[in-house]
Amino acid sequence: MEQKKFWEWKEIKKIENQKEVEELKQEEVVEQVLLLNGTIASESWFDDEVTPEMFKNELDTKEGDITVWINSPGGDCIAAAQIYNMLKEHKGKVVVKVDGLAASAASVIAMAGDEMYMSPVSMLMIHNPQTFVMGDYSEMEKAIEMLKAVKDSIINAYEIKTHLSRHKISELMDNETWFDAKKAIELRFCDGMLGADDTKVMEDYFKPQFFEKNVVEKNFTNKLKEKYLIKKDETNDGVKVDDIYKRLETIKKFI
Repeated sequence: MEQKKFWEWKEIKKIENQKEVEELKQEEVVEQVLLLNGTIASESWFDDEVTPEMFKNELDTKEGDITVWINSPGGDCIAAAQIYNMLKEHKGKVVVKVDGLAASAASVIAMAGDEMYMSPVSMLMIHNPQTFVMGDYSEMEKAIEMLKAVKDSIINAYEIKTHLSRHKISELMDNETWFDAKKAIELRFCDGMLGADDTKVMEDYFKPQFFEKNVVEKNFTNKLKEKYLIKKDETNDGVKVDDIYKRLETIKKFI
């Protein structure tokens, strides 16, 4: 089965006019465009996502400036941190444009741009990192310390971009804050608003994504059934299907 990436590269050809002396010449310019469209993953998850290592291999082949379009509900914060660092290290200007949604881990990647712009109808969301853990109090304490460390690292990216105080950013994350373009500009998460010409360019490239909770849960359940070929009242590796679903219901309360 071919793996589906959460990113895609496009080359958009532009014609730039350059006037020399009294003569008008036309020069064709190729713009490298990166589309981040969907859930960000750090490893293969039920055979439909791929790792940031593959992303790095592709990014290393690109030269010059890059335009990054984001429409993502987030995902793995470690994978997002890796992509953030890769874009920061890129030898060329990186311009980020949020077409629909840059939430959670995707908002961290959005901070990697030398410039960041949002559509008038797009949203940015930041919140505290989350995880799922089972075990005794010792395991819970380890998870708490890990989440605190991850939060501190995420605050670094927001602080570099906005120059807000760490305390203010922490409060915004505690409250799971959603920003429209105007609010994001006010707090300096965003440098400006996209115009109609910008969004029109991407109509032929971006596939719409809808991140409704019930749709995501249904797709996840279908992947389980397909992966393990489970049917009602059957067992898989000695575990009853009903027990699997009960565990999933428990997990859902924490994610």
